[in-house]
Amino acid sequence: MADNSNIQLVTFQLGNEFYGVDIFDVKEIQRLHEIRPIPNAPPFIEGIFKLRRDILPVINLHRRFNIESPELSEEDRLLSGILILEVSNNRIGIIIDKVLRVVSIERSRIQPPPEVFTGIGTEYIEGVVHQEDGYLIVLDVHRLFSPKELRQIERSIGK
Repeated sequence: MADNSNIQLVTFQLGNEFYGVDIFDVKEIQRLHEIRPIPNAPPFIEGIFKLRRDILPVINLHRRFNIESPELSEEDRLLSGILILEVSNNRIGIIIDKVLRVVSIERSRIQPPPEVFTGIGTEYIEGVVHQEDGYLIVLDVHRLFSPKELRQIERSIGK
C-alpha cells in the first residue's frame, strides 16, 4: 500500500538545482554571518560561526557536492543564508544559495534517485519529486556525513 502521508520540506536552491530537507531536521534559518575558517579542517567545512552562545560548524555544500557557486544577484544574496540542521545530535550549518519555501509533499510522490545523478552522490539523496518546473531533490541530512566525518567536524570545532 502506498504511503499517502505528507512530509513538510524546507526547500532551497544550491547552484542550479532545487533541494528539500525534512522540516523536522531544520532548527532555524540564519542570514549569512561572518564565518571564520578553521585551519586543517576537511575541505567541505567552510568554518565556524557563533550563534548566540554556541559555536557551530558550517558546511559548504558546493564543495561537498562538487557544484559550481553561482553568481548571485543582490536580491538573491538577500535570500542566501545558513540552514541550521540537527544531525546525529550535532547542530550543523549548511550554506545555501537561496531559501525558497516550505512545501508539503505526499511521501508517495518521492521517487528513488536515478542511477546516474548529476552533481551529488545518490548516497545523500532520499529521493526526487518531479514538479511542473523540473524536480526537487530530497536530501537525507542523516546520510550527509559518515560517522568518521561527524567526528572530524566535532574535532574541528573543539568538541
